[in-house]
Amino acid sequence: MTVAETTQVPTIKGELSYLAPESKVLRRFTAPGASVNTGIYRTYEMTIHNGRPVADRFTLDRNGFEIIEHRSAVRDFTDREEVDRVYVGEVVEFIKSYTGADHVVPMGWVLRRAADPAANASQPAAALVHDDFSVQGAQERAASLYARHFPDGPGYRRALITSLWRVFSPPPQDWPLAICDYTSVREGEGIPNRLYFVDRIPDDLFQEMPEDHPGTSGFEFLHQPYHKWWYFPDMTRDEILFFKLNDSDQTRAWMVPHSAFHDRTVQATTPRHSIEFRSVAFFE
Repeated sequence: MTVAETTQVPTIKGELSYLAPESKVLRRFTAPGASVNTGIYRTYEMTIHNGRPVADRFTLDRNGFEIIEHRSAVRDFTDREEVDRVYVGEVVEFIKSYTGADHVVPMGWVLRRAADPAANASQPAAALVHDDFSVQGAQERAASLYARHFPDGPGYRRALITSLWRVFSPPPQDWPLAICDYTSVREGEGIPNRLYFVDRIPDDLFQEMPEDHPGTSGFEFLHQPYHKWWYFPDMTRDEILFFKLNDSDQTRAWMVPHSAFHDRTVQATTPRHSIEFRSVAFFE
């Protein structure tokens, strides 16, 4: 997408929270209904472009994301049994067909709610600029999953970790998802941040943690004025934002910083409620 094309679409101003340079120990603890970071963050007002008028110009391998029509047979996304029974298979089939992968392994899903996040065992809206997997975190997770699911497999030449993000609350959304165009991310960006999954947030966020404690390593980002941000207002439950969290093939778009933000231009009647589904696609 050229600069001229970018200037022809509507924009809004949104506040995005980036990691502050003086942050030292980077940890994130996620428990049911709560998430806490040890990093220091600063809020910057950024221009966020409306991707609706140019939605057909985004590609997964150039920009790192796409918005796609995708209907689900799930009636109630807050019904965990129904999501496990219906949605997991839907997502796996979609990703396998859309990417041409040989295998797709689901890594789990999470609900996020802009208000009262503990309802329906949801998490708060993820309102920090981040990517869920660092290079090391992605390599470790992909290798572990492949060995577990395909112990006799020939190995893989490429592992693609993605997020499939869907809103199931009615539009407009008060906290939409902003996606940073990969074409505006420069080489070397991304600072590793260790994520721990816990039953409750510990009192001491800097206590020693066992090396094998469940979690992974993601990326945090410093503010860069050249980052180009996009969002898609008024999403419905029949649309998905499909974007990369890590692609082992770095000759193409391979990661996408993203963050929820408060859209003060709309008056939402219902807090945003969404489901995100992470998976890894293997190409042998």
